[in-house]
Parts: sequence; C-alpha cells; structure tokens
Amino acid sequence: MRNYVDGAFVATDARFPDVDPVDGHVHAEVCEADAALVDRAVAAARAALRGPWGRMGSEGRIALLRRVADRMEARFDDFLRAEIADTGKPESLARAIDVPRGIANFRIFADLLRGMPEETFHTETPDGQGALSYTVHKPLGVVGVIAPWNLPLLLLSWKVAPALAAGNTVIAKPSEETPATATLLAEVMDEVGMPPGVFNLVHGFGPGSAGEFLTTHRGIDAITFTGESATGSAIMRAAAANVKALSFELGGKNAGIVFADADFDAAVEGTARSVFANCGQVCLCTERVYVERPIFERFVAALKARAEALVLARPDDPAATMGPLISRAHRDKVLSYYRLAREEGATVVTGGGIPHFGDDRDNGAYVQPTILTGLGEQARCVREEIFGPVCHVAPFDGEDEVLAMANDSEYGLAAALWTRDLSRAHRLGRRLEAGIVWVNCWFLRDLRTPFGGVKLSGIGREGGLHSLRFYAEPTTICVKL
Repeated sequence: MRNYVDGAFVATDARFPDVDPVDGHVHAEVCEADAALVDRAVAAARAALRGPWGRMGSEGRIALLRRVADRMEARFDDFLRAEIADTGKPESLARAIDVPRGIANFRIFADLLRGMPEETFHTETPDGQGALSYTVHKPLGVVGVIAPWNLPLLLLSWKVAPALAAGNTVIAKPSEETPATATLLAEVMDEVGMPPGVFNLVHGFGPGSAGEFLTTHRGIDAITFTGESATGSAIMRAAAANVKALSFELGGKNAGIVFADADFDAAVEGTARSVFANCGQVCLCTERVYVERPIFERFVAALKARAEALVLARPDDPAATMGPLISRAHRDKVLSYYRLAREEGATVVTGGGIPHFGDDRDNGAYVQPTILTGLGEQARCVREEIFGPVCHVAPFDGEDEVLAMANDSEYGLAAALWTRDLSRAHRLGRRLEAGIVWVNCWFLRDLRTPFGGVKLSGIGREGGLHSLRFYAEPTTICVKL
C-alpha cells in the first residue's frame, strides 16, 4: 500500500505490516511516509489551492464528489474486502453500514453544499444611504485529516467529503491499523480525475511519524481528528504553536439508563447492541449501564443471555455477530481491564477472557463479551474508557441519583435513556452532560444534526452544515451604498 501525493502513488523504503486481526497473518505491507514526503504533500496541497481547484466553483466540486461516490459504488466489493481484512468485523456489518455510509458521505455533503446559508444585513448610516453587509465562505486551506481504526472508511469520508466540498485540499492519514480503504479511496480519487494535490494520503504512525509531521507542520491550516482523548490532547499541544483550527471527536465512557417503566425487551436489545456492536469499538458504545432497582436482577440476567448468544466467527460466516478486536495489542489492553475489574472486586457475570477456537483464529484478537457488576462509581473500570465489548451494570433508585452518577465522568459524548415517561425523557435529556442523548433507541442518527462531545469527549461538532461551517471560513463584506 503506497502513499498518494500530488496525484501520484509513492512507494517508500520504510514499510510496516498490515495485520489481519482474525488470525494474525500479514496481508499487506504499508509504505511509511517520512517528513520529506509530508512536506511534498503539503506543498502539493498548497499549490492546488492556487490552481484550478482553487478557482473551481461549487458546482464543479459537487460534480467531482458525486463522481467519487459513483466510483466507490462501482468498487463496492473492493472496499468491502479491504474493510474486512483490516478490521475483521462481520461482513454483514461492513456491507450494511461501513461501506454504504462511506459512499453516502460524499453525496450528502455535495447536496448540503448547495444549501449552505449565507447572511445579509442592511445597515442604516448617518447619511441615510445605508450599507450592505454580507458573508461569503472561503476554504480554511490545507486540512490534515487523521482518522481512526474502528470505522476507518466511514469516519475518513465523514471528514474528507465536507473538507473537499468547502474547497479545501486534504492530507489524510489513516490509522496504521487500517490503511486499506484509505488507499482504495486514493485510487478512486485518481480514477475520477481529482486535480493533483487536492487529496493526498500519507501512511504512518503518530509520534515521530506521519501523524506528528502533519500536526506540527506550519503549512497545515486545520486538523480534524477522531480517536482517544489522550491523543487529541497531544495533537492540541502540537498544533498550538501554529494556532491551527481544530475539530476533535474523542473518547467516551457513555451511560445507558434503564427505568423500570421501559419497554423491557427493547431496552435489553438496545443496550446489548450499544455495548457489543463492533466488538464495543465504537466511541458511542455504552460502558456504564444503570438500571432501576426493581428490574435490576432481571435485566442483568437478560443482558447476560444476549451476550452469551453472540456468535464470534470469521467475517464471512453468515452467523457471525461479533468479530475480533482490532489487534492483539488492543486485546491486551482490554484483558488488562478484565483483570483489573476482578482486582477491584467486580462480579464477572459472563465473559472476562479469551475464546478458544482450536484453529488459526486463536492467533487473532478475539475476546469474550463481558458483563460486570458490583463496582463502586470510583473504580477505574467504571471511570476509564476500555473500548471493548464490556459494560458495568449498577442499580439506582431515583432520577437525581442516576443523573448524578451518569454525569460524574470526565467524558460526555453520548447517553441512552430507556423509559416510557416522555416527560422524564425530555427532563433528563436536557440535564445529561452529553453531546447526544438517545431516548428508547441507540445509534439512530439524522446526519444533518450536530455530532460531538463535551469535556474530554471533544471540541466542536460534525454533521450536516456543522461540518461545512468548520471547513469554511466566513468573511464579511461591507459595501457602502
């Protein structure tokens, strides 16, 4: 897998392996970008802003984004295979969500660009002639896009599409764990005739590699990043010297709240999905579950049954409902929390270890879906993001108590609330410290709405016009009449 700079694919001597988390085999080698190649990418991106791309109107950009989406659709199976090879997630999940959403993002932001509002004001002046003030939107410039490994295509396109729609040029760095779909996207950009330098791709790691070279580069005007909060903090420090625009969607330790009046079956099913989807490797997943005491024991038993019914299998197995974690290194992290939970006094309701298959999957990164109970609110396993298929379930007795527990977190990305009392839902929805609150559902999103978190969960909002506003700098023009 090569880098893509200034309209050409570039190989480098430094290589690193792309490992399949299903069985641990190396399925590709990736060319790592050095500082000189990142310099070339920045220079190409800046030149493109001064060239035909910079002079292209919105309709031209819209047409190109639509061609990207059409070509991705024509290569759907290529993207599907690449996504599965990198992540090990069930084919059914990648086919239904990751690849279609990755394609849709280019169409969605192409459509939204046409409806991006601008402001106009008429101002009275002492001479009675007046003045007209109006806004125009200009691109930020060169945008560094750093994408995560959990939803690699979906979240990369979620950033690249609006950045290009707004007229910026892009240097994308996918996670070193999941470079395949980003490389395919570079091929698509090349195939549809994207002007050289508009989209660039550099592979590598964080410190001392492409990630650091991007975030510290004086020629980068903005950084958008999705990933863990500690990395976001490091990027913030690196970008501070050059005062770059930043957009961060970071970690979460999300709460799910289940009241006794909830639709029990729907709450169990929705909570199980929110805990175990994508092996728990979604920033929006629920790791803290609070259940009203009258139904606590019944709920834990039902959630246990759901966890034990999950099928850990190969991605192409139609029965598969959960795949491996992204890597054995990440599995070691998750297992360390399983051990810590026991040390902290947790009851392991189910899971807590590694499944054994008796075949090459034992060389992969599978881990058991796990449910914990019995920990206090100050336990590390209740406070720190684990990012695996695990949750802690605790009882509560009233609204004020559960609101205090749910909000007692350094994170504030998402929350799920299960109740038939809509007055309560509206009341608590406003008081929960989270960027998005779901009521009687999870992961249901209108892509036009703002998405992001508070506290350690991020800075800014993405989605719909909120994305376009980040990537477009408003300029006010005042004309004396």
